[in-house]
Order: sequence, then structure tokens, then C-alpha cells
Amino acid sequence: MMKKIAALTILVIGTFVFFAFSTLKSNPSKDKLLIEIVSYVLSRGHFAPSEINDEFSENVYMNYLNGIDSRHQFFIKADINNFNVYKKELDDQIKASKIDFFNLTHEKFLQRLEQVKSFYPGLLEKPFDFSIKEKINVNYEKVPHAASLSELKKVWRKFFKFNALGTFASLKEAEERKQKEDSTYVPKTDAVLEQETRDALREDMKIFFEVRDDLNRNDYFSIYVNAIALQFDPHTNYLAPSAKDRFDQNISGKFEGIGARLTKRNQEIEIVEVISGGPVWRDKLIEPGDKILKVAQVNENPVDVMGMRLDDVIKLIKGPKGTQVFLTIEKVDASIVVVPITRDVIELEEAFAKSTIIEKDGKQFGLINLPRFYVDFKNYGNRNAATDVKKEIQALKAQGVSGIVFDLRNNGGGSLQTVVDMAGYFIEKGPIVQVKSTGGQKQILKDDDSSIEWDGPLVVLVNEFSASASEILAAALQDYKRAIVLGSKQTYGKGTVQNVIDLNQIISGNTYGDLGAMKVTTDKFYRINGGSTQLEGVKSDIVFPNRYSYIDTGEKDQENPLEWDRITPANYSLWASGEPYAYAIERSKQRLADNPFVHLIEEQAKWVKSRQDDYAFSLNYQSFLAQEEREKKKTKKFKKLSEFQSVISFKTLPRDLQLIQKDEVLKEKRVRWEESLAKDIYVDEAVNVLNDLVKIKGSTTPIAQLKS
Repeated sequence: MMKKIAALTILVIGTFVFFAFSTLKSNPSKDKLLIEIVSYVLSRGHFAPSEINDEFSENVYMNYLNGIDSRHQFFIKADINNFNVYKKELDDQIKASKIDFFNLTHEKFLQRLEQVKSFYPGLLEKPFDFSIKEKINVNYEKVPHAASLSELKKVWRKFFKFNALGTFASLKEAEERKQKEDSTYVPKTDAVLEQETRDALREDMKIFFEVRDDLNRNDYFSIYVNAIALQFDPHTNYLAPSAKDRFDQNISGKFEGIGARLTKRNQEIEIVEVISGGPVWRDKLIEPGDKILKVAQVNENPVDVMGMRLDDVIKLIKGPKGTQVFLTIEKVDASIVVVPITRDVIELEEAFAKSTIIEKDGKQFGLINLPRFYVDFKNYGNRNAATDVKKEIQALKAQGVSGIVFDLRNNGGGSLQTVVDMAGYFIEKGPIVQVKSTGGQKQILKDDDSSIEWDGPLVVLVNEFSASASEILAAALQDYKRAIVLGSKQTYGKGTVQNVIDLNQIISGNTYGDLGAMKVTTDKFYRINGGSTQLEGVKSDIVFPNRYSYIDTGEKDQENPLEWDRITPANYSLWASGEPYAYAIERSKQRLADNPFVHLIEEQAKWVKSRQDDYAFSLNYQSFLAQEEREKKKTKKFKKLSEFQSVISFKTLPRDLQLIQKDEVLKEKRVRWEESLAKDIYVDEAVNVLNDLVKIKGSTTPIAQLKS
């Protein structure tokens, strides 16, 4: 697989280097060059490249304008009329590497941004009258742009009132609660509460424009490039240099730096979190609330970071393991200190696999939670999802568990290679996934290791947000009849593979700085039974509804998804006859049919869907209260779901106990996790299924008799 990826990159680079030299003179603009390179990579490297025509142009046009002004709060009708001339011209602009449309819209957007910035404070001077009967429609796609600047002010005024109404109602409810608890308490007047509401809105808008002021032309141009990439499929996109860094961090679960999360507030850089295990945490040098005033490298003068873009500050602070950085810190007590920090590799523990022991009916079961399929692409031998899951299995086996729940809920995917390795832990050997590449070449990725880490009962938990690599693993284990898949009707339905192409390697002699990278869909993957997971996902053996059951969340609901298809099945042998699984599935379905909590979840899911389809809201306080009362009655009914408490108990592995005893933060996270599992109805049923499988395995009674 890695050889194929490398070959694709070489193919793109090798055919483009000479071409790039000839265009540097005619297209001196970095933006124009970027459009040219991106267009070339997409047309040559994408699995199913789109035709760049008038329809393509119209879609880019709409996606880009929605990307920068999704709520129609900046552009007015006259602007859109001026832009419309490009509606069917962008395909020609893209082919010619022209950026006239972007330049026009960008300049106009900045102008409108400044105008809104200048007039919004005046809109918050006058108190809101919540007695007026008026409504707001938040279905922005259907709401036309304001006809003029004066109309735009009305749009913003209504938007502010919409936000203020909820805040005002909450403040008033809090005052009434205080008075009820203490009869001597004198509640604040409505006028005071309304003033506090507008003050809060002013602060929110101040932060809103601080964030906007931090954006530069490159940030907006990235939105335009991604509007182009989106026409190929939902997962092909441009990664600007900072976005590429975040992508690498997310896929590996680690980064090199000081181990602190930052935010920008009132032009100041503030520490909001210290990451457990990092240099700052180890040396207790900095704490949340501290502000960074200056950053200095070894033997260099400090750089004042006041007012600097947050991304630029992060770049100054991050650096290779073992190097030093000096931060001038304003402590919470207002004292100023210079703190030397030696950078290190910080691992984000919440991104990694973890496990716990479940106890029920005198038996022990294991649960492994995997948030994503992480990997260090630079060195597969470093920490990755496959090796971590192997360690978790071995730790659970050492405790004598009878079955394992593998929790892949909300796991959006990651490294394909880790899936292949991981699936091999549960079967002897054989194909795991089939991959069809750009050009139609098919490859079968196999587990060639005959060793098995876990041969006992296995249940895989999934939901609508289990995607990509999660679906490959669930599908393979389901096709082998190696595991029972329990969860939503189907998983997300992302059956495509993306490769990241460094655009800096596409051209020789680049003088424009870092060009970023393209994440391009280059392959589709297929189950070993021949069917694609694209659009259809993996259908659960045991369907267990959740609150998102009727919400449009899957691949099929995204823009421009690739189609579903089928290829020839691979040769593989079933793990088992499937009869024990059929019995356990039937038993589970009977339990769910009789469970009042399940019926309530189903009702909640339909209610959530109905609320999602409601776009009109009253800005009248009495109407708002009436609507709130109706919703409270519903939510009160659904609060019963939070009362669910499993009879199962949880026990932290001895290995993990030693670790968390040294770290109060990790200890608190572990306690909260296990407490949430005790109230998790899906985990509870997964354990019931394992229990049935264990009983069948240890029973001498024929399954036919058990059914009867």
C-alpha cells in the first residue's frame, strides 16, 4: 500500500516539475500558481475526477460564497448581482489559473466586514423590545440577501435579538430561582437583565471580530481552493500549512511543543489548558490563566506577541524535541516571569486506545475504546493504534476476561494500515479489505500473521459517526462472522481512501514559501464480500436506535459523494458457522423490543428530527416562553434516559491504576469515563450479548433447544 502511495506521489511530481518551471514566469502570483498546481493534482490524482464545466462553476460559486457568508450577514443584493457574472465563468478561470472572482469577492467582503464592524455597536445601544411579535427565519439558504446596507442593519438587529432572547430568558429564570430559594432576595429588574444581555453580546462580537481580524488573505483563499476541491468529493480538500500541521497532529495523536493549549482574548495570548505529561505539566511552570507576553528562541531577542495571530504565536512556541524556548509570562497574580521550557513530544492521551474491565454475573469482560486509528506516518514503528490495541488486548487477557467489547463509536477513521494489522488480531489470517485505485487497479490487503491475540466472544459497537477505517474493521469482522456489530442502522458510509500530497514537492525552485498540501481521494475500498462501504456503510447485526437515528449525518447526505458499487469478492473462510451469533442476535432483539428505554430513545430521535426541520423562531418573549414550556415537557420526559443505570461495574486495570495515581487529571478523566460507561445503555446491551455468547460457548445444550 505504501509503495502505491509513493508511486502516485512520484507520478504527480515527476510529470509536473518541468511544467511548473514554464509557468512561474507567466503566473508570478502565488495564488495563481496554487490554483494551477491544485487543478493539476486533482485532474491527475483523483479517483474519479470531475469535469470542470459550467455546472462545476456554479457549484464552486455557491460553495465559496456560503463558505465566507453562510448566514447572508455581509454581502448585499448588489454585491451578489456583481458576482453573478462569474457564476458560469469559474471553470474557465480555473483552467486559466485566473483569480479575478476571488479578488473581487475578497475585497468586497473585507469592505462589508468593516462596515458591519462600524455599525454593529450602534445596534446594541438601544434596548431590545421583546414584547413585539416578530419572527426570524434561520434557514439562511432560503433567505435572500439584504437589498441595501440599511436592510443589512435590520438583519443584524434581528440576529442580535434572536441571540439575546435566550440569554435574557436564562438570566430572568435564574433571578426567579434565587427569589424562590430566598424570599429576602430582591431580583434584578428586566431592564437590568436586558442591559446585561446586550453587554454579553458586545463581548461576543468583540471576540468575533478579533478572530476575523486574525484571518489574512491566505485564509480566505484556502476557502476558495476548498470550494473547488469539494466538487470532486467531500473528503478531497486543500490543507494550508497550519491546517497540514493540525492534520498531522490529529492523525498521530501527538506533537512537539511545550504541552499547553492557547487562546487569543482581547489581543492577548492566554493559557487555557496544560496537557498532562507535557513539559509545562511536569515542571509546573505555567498554569491556566497565565498570559504569554513574549517568546524567545535560544540566543535571540524576545518577540512581543501582543496582537499577533494565534497561529503565528504557536509557530514560535512549537519546535523539535530537546530544543528550548523562553516565554515571558504574566502570571495570574500579575507578576512577570521569564520561563525556560525544553520542548518535548506531547501525546494526547484522550486520542489513544484505552480499556477497562467490566464485571457482571460473576464474569469479567473487557472494553476497548478507540477514538481514532492514529499513526505516525513518518515512522510506523512509533506509537500507533494497532500496537496500542494489541497491548490492551493482552492486558485484558491477563485479567482473564471472557469477552471483549470493541467501542468504535464516533471513530472517524485514520490509518488504513493500522486497520489491517488490528483485524489480524482476531482472525488466523486472510484478506481484510480490497482497494481499487486511480486507474482501476485492484489490491487485496491481507493479514499474513497466523497468530491470534483474541479468539473469544467479540462485540463491535458503532454509530452513525463511525467512519472510514472504523467501517473497514467492522465490515471485515462481520464478513468473517468473527464479531457481532451492534449500534446504529448503518455506519457513516465513507468508503474512500485519501492520500496527502505535499504541494511543495510538486515544483522545483519554489520561491513562494510553504504551499501546503492536498488531501486527495485516490482509492475506494471494498469489503472482502465485494460490496463497497461507500454510502451504505456497515449495517449493524443488532440495530439499537440513538438520538441521531433520523438526522442526515452520513456520507450520502454530503455534497458530491462517490457512488456505491461492487467488485469481485475475495477468497476467505468464515470464522464460525454463525449459529451462535444468530442465537445471541435474536436474544438481543427480544431484549430491545421489551426495553422501555429503547422505545423512549426512538421517540427522542423523532423529536430531534422534527426540531431540526424547524427554522422559524419567535422573537416575542411570551411566545418564546410558551415554546420553551412545550420543549421542557418533552425534555423532562427524555430525562428519564439519564436515569438508566447498568447493573454492571467497572474496574481499572492494575497497569492503569499505577499511572493515574501519579496524575490527578488523568485520574479524574478515568473516573468520569467509567461513570459514563455505567450509564451507557449501549455498553450494557453489548455486555448482555457477550454474556449470551459465553453461555453458548460453555453450554452442552444444543442451540436449537436453547431457542425453544
